[in-house]
Amino acid sequence: MPNIASAKKRLKQSLVRRARNRADKRQIKTQCKKVLTAVAQKSVETADAEFRTAAKLLDRAAAKRRIHPNAAARTKSRLSAKIKQLKGK
Repeated sequence: MPNIASAKKRLKQSLVRRARNRADKRQIKTQCKKVLTAVAQKSVETADAEFRTAAKLLDRAAAKRRIHPNAAARTKSRLSAKIKQLKGK
């Protein structure tokens, strides 16, 4: 436990940031699973709608550096490819 006032403040700040980061990451993972579920059920319209929401969450998290921008781009690309493959069939 920190004794110095500035260290106490930093501890509080880091706990708040950790909670925000974890919440954002969990929300992204849940949304990506919704896209994958829609693809597995071969529902193009649902997959498109869920993908738009997932892309928005990924972009926002990358802009705030909650996740790496390249990781966001990679995830969007993989989800988009699965949807595109579904539409091709």
